[in-house]
This record gives sequence, C-alpha cells and structure tokens, in this order.
Amino acid sequence: MNTQNLVEPGLSSVDPLDRFYAVIPAGGVGTRLWPLSRAAAPKFLHDLTGSGSTLIRATYDRLEPLSGSKVLLVTGEAHREAVCRQLPEVADGNLVLETEPKDSGAAIGLAAAILYTRDPDTIMGSFAADQVISPVEKFQDSVREAIRTAATGKIVTIGIKPTHPSTGFGYIRMGAALNVKGAPSAHAVEEFVEKPSEEIAEKYLASGDYSWNAGMFVAPVELMLRHLKANEPTLYEGVMEMALAWDTPERVAVKNRVWPTLPKIAIDYAVAEPAADAGDVAVIPADFSWDDVGDFAAIARLSSAAENKNVKVIGEGARVFTEDSTGIVVTDTTRVIALIGIQDVVVVDTPDALLVTTRAHSQLVKKAVDGLKAQGETGVL
Repeated sequence: MNTQNLVEPGLSSVDPLDRFYAVIPAGGVGTRLWPLSRAAAPKFLHDLTGSGSTLIRATYDRLEPLSGSKVLLVTGEAHREAVCRQLPEVADGNLVLETEPKDSGAAIGLAAAILYTRDPDTIMGSFAADQVISPVEKFQDSVREAIRTAATGKIVTIGIKPTHPSTGFGYIRMGAALNVKGAPSAHAVEEFVEKPSEEIAEKYLASGDYSWNAGMFVAPVELMLRHLKANEPTLYEGVMEMALAWDTPERVAVKNRVWPTLPKIAIDYAVAEPAADAGDVAVIPADFSWDDVGDFAAIARLSSAAENKNVKVIGEGARVFTEDSTGIVVTDTTRVIALIGIQDVVVVDTPDALLVTTRAHSQLVKKAVDGLKAQGETGVL
C-alpha cells in the first residue's frame, strides 16, 4: 500500500457498530498526583477512587460491551508489564508501545494507521485511560450515537455538559442539529475554543451552546488519516510507515527507527481543529458524570472510601488517627499517620516521599515535581 494515497472506503453495508474498534491511549505521568503517580507508575495504573478497579481497567470494562475484544492500547514501553497484568485480554498485535512520549497526535495517528491497513472501513474511538465516568450506560449510549454519526463521514467528539464555568478545560461550540438516524443528539461543531477566562466561561455556561472537550474522538480511520496527511504530512508518513510493517516481523525495527523522528503535537491541533474548520466534525453532547482526576481534590471528591472522622482514607492497611481534622489521606505504607486540629489537608504517604498540602493548593503539586527535577531528585519522580 502506498503511504501517499489513502483509499476512501466505499459505502459499507456493515452495521456501523460492528465496524467499531476502541483505542485506549494510556500516557502522561499525572504530575499533580505526585508522589502517588510517577513516571514508572502513572495514575491510570492506580485505583484512585476506591472502586476496586484501576482507571485503565475501568476504561477497558466500559468499552468492552461496545467493542468486544477489538481494543488497541497505546502506552509506554516501561508500562508494558503492568498494563499486560491488568489487561491480559489485549492481544500482542494490539499493544502499541511508545519508545518515548510523543503526545496524542502520534499515539492516535499510529492507532488509526494500524487499523486502516487492516480494514479501511474501521471506525475508531479514542478514550483516555485515566478518566472516571458514570453512569456507564449513559456513556455507552453516547458512544453508540457517536459511531452512527461517524459513519456519515464525520469526526465526532463527545462533549461533556458543563456543570460550572471551568477555566481548566477547552470548550466545543455546537452548531446545527445533524438529524442522524440513531443519533438524535448529534450536532455540527462550529469551533474548538481554548481554555477561557472565568468571565468568558460563565458566558459559555449560560448560553447552553458549549460543551467541555474531554478529548474523546470517534471517527472513520480514513477520515482521521486524510486530515492528518493534510495538516501534518511528516507525522502522517511516519505512522503509515510503521503501520505497514505492524503485522510483519519488521514491526519492532521499523517502530524503533521511526517513532523518535515523529513531531510532537496533540491530536486536537493535528486533526480535530482543522477538521472542524472544514466542516467535518460533529459533537454528541453528553450528560454523564466525567472527571479527568487531575489532582487530589478530585480524588477526595470522587472517592468512595469511608471517612474517618471527616477525613477520607485511601490505602490498603492504612493506619490513620484523626482528631478535629478534615481532608484526605492517601497512603501506600502502613506507617501510622495522625492528624490533629488540621483542616482541608491532603496527605500522600509513600515509602520514599511524603506530600502535605491542602485541597485548595492541590493544583500546585506539579510545581513540587518541577522543583525536585531541577534539584536532580529524579529518583522519586
């Protein structure tokens, strides 16, 4: 197959739901969750909500009723053993191991290219491994609508209904309804909007025309690659070269040679935003609960762990004493932790690092990681 020429698939008679393949990008360190989340054990490998399931396992379990065993996972080589232990169902040929982080453009682009070389009629759906979603049934209904909309020739994002004027998320501005059979919620996307000021976010919320951009994309693989080729030709050529070798004995050699040469760019910039400008993007506005578990305040909010006198305690074998205190304790040790007369505290205890902050300052944990890195304390990162 010539990497220069994409063959546009014909009108498939196969039910769009049967053409669906789930892609799970599992990357990112989650620096705001240090010292629990680290380069060697990022947040998707942890049970951060006390549900009994790690984030990546929960992601797979909510997609499996839609895709069956058709799941392609993209993660770092360093996480292979842990990921395979948690997701033994993923076939070796569907495990894409990054030699180094290259952002979502490369990860999702390579996934699309692999699936395209196997079957150009495939509809892929990309869902990050580190999100908390409920109820699962509403999520699955939204994905089904997205698949049916994608089958009409659209890149579809699932927009989250804003619950407050957040300045931490990008937004999607909805246009006209698309009247897609089996997808009554489908709307055109007018534009993607970067993280706004609080004043502008309040206007977005009041208008009802905006959704949070959660980075969930469902699309025909051919359409994804067509836009990638038009906007990032070097990235396109690289992922296609790897994809053509993927199901051959040359897979590892070609990947190891090509992957380090790929440009770093997010899929939003490489594909979604230019595709929206071309009128090729739709949105399914959803109303399920969604959280990207970005800091310890989120863990405190989402955790189902029991409270010990107004302090949430997460950790097997935790030994915590509290008196006149509030907050959250996350522990990987059996060390005794006593909190007395301290409010809104966040304590994260691991064998080699201890974090003490407040929920209000939990977004600033990344600064500690940056500072430790500058001091050369990379062993705890």
